[in-house]
Amino acid sequence: MADLPERDRLTGALRRGSVKKNVAAIHVSGKLTLLQRKLSNVLLLNAYDTLTTRSAHAIDARTLCQMVGYNSNDMETLKASLRGLAETVAEWNMLDETGREEWGISSLLAYAKLKDGVCEYGYSAALAEKLHDPKVFALINLDIQRRFTSGHALALYENCFRFVRTGSTGWWSLELFRRLMGVDGSAYYESYKHLNAKIIKPAVAEVNRTSDIVVTPETRKRGRQVAEIRFLIARNPQLSILNIDDGEGLRTGPVYARLRALGASDRLARQWLRDHGEADVAAKLDYVDGREGVRSPVGYLTAVLSEAQTPVEEPVSEPDPGSRADQLKRVQGIIAGRSPTQRDADRRLFAAQLDTPEARGDFERHGWMSPRNARAIIAFWRELQPDAFDAP
Repeated sequence: MADLPERDRLTGALRRGSVKKNVAAIHVSGKLTLLQRKLSNVLLLNAYDTLTTRSAHAIDARTLCQMVGYNSNDMETLKASLRGLAETVAEWNMLDETGREEWGISSLLAYAKLKDGVCEYGYSAALAEKLHDPKVFALINLDIQRRFTSGHALALYENCFRFVRTGSTGWWSLELFRRLMGVDGSAYYESYKHLNAKIIKPAVAEVNRTSDIVVTPETRKRGRQVAEIRFLIARNPQLSILNIDDGEGLRTGPVYARLRALGASDRLARQWLRDHGEADVAAKLDYVDGREGVRSPVGYLTAVLSEAQTPVEEPVSEPDPGSRADQLKRVQGIIAGRSPTQRDADRRLFAAQLDTPEARGDFERHGWMSPRNARAIIAFWRELQPDAFDAP
């Protein structure tokens, strides 16, 4: 198994103080279907903030179905996918701080259950500890994940993305690579010619076309036979065109730096910038800076930004504007009851459905109170939680 070098460090929300472990990647069976692999990533993202402090995690089942891209009423497919995750083994092999080797296996999900429209699930304590370490397991951008149509391509992306900061996966034996792609045990893919034509080339092409990284395979022979493979990894220059932001872009601006200096957390600063836009947040910062005797600048700024999200008056030509504003208020109530991770996922899911730069720009500036996208926002939340709009 390829090791992540000790010098590798993550930035931003996933930064740790001093990680001295020489950590190897967790390998998960590539025999997961595309749907199961997407589901696994969504569940991990939803649970990540409390992965090591809670044994049970929950997410709205309809939201879960929507996020992985299938019919939100198809509970049988969801059950089958959860069953597959519980039957899938994750394996790790790493060195601890004293240099002692640790090998372990765990089912990918310890349990899962569906009740009253909610999916509850949990991880084993040992696996939760490994998944929560960002040097061991990288969170996958869900906007990018939704673009994949091949399970092999998504598997390749996951196993390469965790090494994006080192620029290479390191050398894998073909035996390990076949296992990661889910084709171990197949006599057909024992031939490198077949493996390359049917698995490697199509997967590389989709990763490079679809995602935020570009991968280049290299092989090493033993005698005449290809024995090992590695993938060189670079950031995709088309990233800006794809309009995908995992939060890193927001952290580079001067407004983000001002928010952090004021005492705002990384997550809160990025949320404000996504919801209101840099120009609006900068103006509110200037307003707060001009007020004397403010004991809690972050609390004061929270109040100022909340006031800025009151519903915008609808044009006269729009029918029944009062009803529209009331529905948007209900949307705010729904969002207030969701976890930060779920709110992040909701925004990504909705933004991926916007097909014009104007619509996306208005949503980035105004968030869920976006005047241009009001109808689409209400339709989106009616689909996710129709009962919330039926209540008086």
